[in-house]
Amino acid sequence: MLSDLLRRNVAWSAERHRTEPGYFARLATRQRPEFFWIGCADSRVPANVIAGLDSGEVFVQRNIANVVHSSDLNLLSALEFAVEALKIREIIVCGHYGCGGIRAATEDVPHGLADHWLEPIRRLARRRAEELSAIPQIEARRDRLAELNVVEGVRRVAETPILRKAWERGEPVKVHGLIYGLKDGLLRNLDCTLSLETVAEAKWA
Repeated sequence: MLSDLLRRNVAWSAERHRTEPGYFARLATRQRPEFFWIGCADSRVPANVIAGLDSGEVFVQRNIANVVHSSDLNLLSALEFAVEALKIREIIVCGHYGCGGIRAATEDVPHGLADHWLEPIRRLARRRAEELSAIPQIEARRDRLAELNVVEGVRRVAETPILRKAWERGEPVKVHGLIYGLKDGLLRNLDCTLSLETVAEAKWA
C-alpha cells in the first residue's frame, strides 16, 4: 500500500513538472492562500479538490465533524496564523451531508474519545430539539444538524479573541458557512457570514 502511494506521488510529480515546469519552484518560495478552511476530516471532503483550488490556495484545518471548540489549541493556532501571519481574509467553516461525526453524536451507543469531542453537537441538538424533531426522516434530521453545526462553528470562530482583535483593527475578515453534498459534489452557502460590517451593525443594534 505504501509503495503504491509513493509510486503515485512520483507519477504526480512528473506530470506536474511536465505540464507546469515552474509549479514546485513557485510553491516552495511562498505561501499566499486566500482561504482558511475549517472542515471535516472525512476523506471524501478534501478542501482544495471540492473547491476547485490548487495547492497553496487554501490553508486547511480539519477535525471530526468540523467542530469549533473554544479550547482547541490546534484550531486556534492555525486560525491565528491564518489571520495574522498569512493575512487571510476569507475563513470558511464547511460541513457535509452524510457526516459520520454527526451520526455518531445522535446515536445512543459509545464511541470512545469521539464522544467527548462531539459533545458540542449533542448540546446543539438538545437546544434545537423542537426544530429537529419536526423533521420526520432521520437522515434529513442529521443533515439539518450538520447545517446547524456549521452555523454554530461560524459563530464560535467569530467569538474568538483572534477575530475580535482583527475586527477592532479594521481588518475585513469574513467568516462563511458552507455545506457540501456528497451525493452531488456541490457546495452550498448557508448564508450565515459574519464580518466587520455585521459585527459593527450588531454593536449599533
